[in-house]
Amino acid sequence: MMNIAQYLDSTYLKTPAQSGMSNEETLEKDIELTQEAIDNGIFAVMIRPDYVSEIKKYINDKNSNVVVGTVIGFHEGTYSIDEKLAEATQAIQNGADELDFVINYNAYLKGNTDLVKNEFVKCTQLCLQHHKIAKWIIEIAALTDEQIADLTKNISDWAEENFSDNDLSNIFVKSSTGFYETTGGKPNGATFEGVKIMLDNAGKLPVKAAGGVRTPEDAERMINMGVKRIGTSSALALIKNQSASEGY
Repeated sequence: MMNIAQYLDSTYLKTPAQSGMSNEETLEKDIELTQEAIDNGIFAVMIRPDYVSEIKKYINDKNSNVVVGTVIGFHEGTYSIDEKLAEATQAIQNGADELDFVINYNAYLKGNTDLVKNEFVKCTQLCLQHHKIAKWIIEIAALTDEQIADLTKNISDWAEENFSDNDLSNIFVKSSTGFYETTGGKPNGATFEGVKIMLDNAGKLPVKAAGGVRTPEDAERMINMGVKRIGTSSALALIKNQSASEGY
């Protein structure tokens, strides 16, 4: 059996309002997630920005190498560039190692490619200047296959135009937020078909599949396809060879 733990971003991204829990209960949930990651060799925890500083301190106190990731412009992606930069700057100051930005896919769908390129370049530059990983969520459930290919290729091209070859391994294209509302029972996270399109168009950039990876077999298949990271709210179930109950 493949060691999939090293590929996993163990994720909890519900706000207290969404979960019906208090801030304190949400922090406890994040601490529990983090301890699971420490105990089981899971690569990273992915949490909301409000809890980054406490979780970073917890990890440091445990002398652990678990990586702290957070989300920026989540989950709609429609935040302005200045808002995303401000949120990212605060997250970096609070100790985030990786920042998963929701790209403004609504602007892309309206043809405003210049805005999307500008936010990609400025926010990625901020991350790289601070030696952080930048991941760009394109929300494949909102896009056609052609749009998945085009937006992924655009991101790859912008990365190669603006950053050095050495930086490219620190710039990911990511499939999904896990919060996009679909109709007719369509998946709102990573699919094998969508991820293959991303991999075919990402060039030198690594790809992260998020949401919808429900079994260890699915995870292994994604990794064998070429995915470098997997975001899941059921990391422990996956590494214990159980099926996940949630998509993300």
